This record gives sequence, structure tokens and C-alpha cells, in this order.
Amino acid sequence: MNLRRVAFDHPDAVKLNDQVQAEYAARYGDDGDATPLDPTEFEPPRGVYLIAYDESDSPVATGGWRTQDENDEGYTDGDAELKRMYVVEEVRGRGLARRILAALEDDARAAGRVRMVLETGAKQPEAVALYTSSGYEPCAKFGYYRFHELSMCFAKRL
Repeated sequence: MNLRRVAFDHPDAVKLNDQVQAEYAARYGDDGDATPLDPTEFEPPRGVYLIAYDESDSPVATGGWRTQDENDEGYTDGDAELKRMYVVEEVRGRGLARRILAALEDDARAAGRVRMVLETGAKQPEAVALYTSSGYEPCAKFGYYRFHELSMCFAKRL
């Protein structure tokens, strides 16, 4: 697998984002994640977006982080927010999510961020297992879904 930095609005990123949105809709019975995301939020040094490509140069996994600082949605100064972690079904179970997560943590740390935070949902047990096994702990809810019952938030010191 080959990890590449791409723009959040790169055609391969859009393709994978459409797939993850469809999965959210299937799991939660809605239109997917409505969190507002601006492609410029993922431009270094304030963020990054990664895509993993397989041997045939097909995009198979993605993830990014964006800078967050103290605001009225519950973030704190120095936060890096993990967004759009996704692995296509055909290649799940091969460690891609863990590899992308480690690369994103390293990048956020190098950019001076001190804590990685993420929001996931109770209907995503695979995500919860990945994050808790990677050192993330439950934290106070933040972000767009902070008042939703199924929202789960986690944090890890970088």
C-alpha cells in the first residue's frame, strides 16, 4: 500500500467520501455525516488528508486531520480532529486503518498539535475498537454531534 497526501476535494477523496457517507447512512438510517467540512481545513500545516492506494493504484482507504482550537463546540487549544477514516470493505482487516491513524498522529504532532480527538458513533464498533486499542480514551463530547445520543468522542495525547 502507498500512502499519499491529497487535497480533501481530490476526485479519489470525493469517491471514498461518498462511500463512507453511504455506509453512515446504512448504519444510522440518515443522509450520512452532516459535519461541515471545508477542503482548505486539510491543507498543511493546519491539517492533512491521506489516501492509501493498492498495488493497482486504486484508492482503498482514507483519513485526515484538521486543526481545532478552543471554541463553542467543545474543542480545546492544540486539538487535531480526526476525520473521514474509512477503508473499503474488500481490504478491511489488513491494518490499513491503523497505518493511516499512525501517519495522521505523526503528522499532527509534527505540526505542533498536542491532542488528537475524534467523534464516532455507537453503531461503529470496529472504529471504537481501533481507537481504544490505539490508546484513545473517552472524553467530553465536542463538535457537530455533541448532543446526539449515539455520538461517542475520544482523545489521545500526542
